[in-house]
Amino acid sequence: MKNYYSALEPLFFLFFGGITYYLIEILYRGRSHYSMFLCGGLSFYCISLFNRRYSSSLHLITRMILCTFIITSLELLFGTIFNLYLHKQVWDYSNQYFNYKGQICLTFSIFWFFLSLPVLFLEEIIRMYSPINTA
Repeated sequence: MKNYYSALEPLFFLFFGGITYYLIEILYRGRSHYSMFLCGGLSFYCISLFNRRYSSSLHLITRMILCTFIITSLELLFGTIFNLYLHKQVWDYSNQYFNYKGQICLTFSIFWFFLSLPVLFLEEIIRMYSPINTA
């Protein structure tokens, strides 16, 4: 039974993160794209792996900064693929200060920093109540 839950846990983090990221986009912009579901899911899963490994050894602010880099890096990756190569025009940060190729910007990186706090706490709560405790 433990192997069954071990296989489902990553899927849960991917799905939960994807839905959450997608809904944030809907609330903020009024629209989203399936790539945001994928980016959000992968972001939450990567944060869960990171937090599982370093929650006891790194200060919370340090973890928040590193989560910001995780999310911003994945946003750059997905933006490069979907916006620059596939020309889907999912988002464009060109009008934002301190942007890179219109795919990432300082404003949203700061937003990801503050959003990472509830994400880190939520990840710990989910993991704490998981049928398998792999912390």
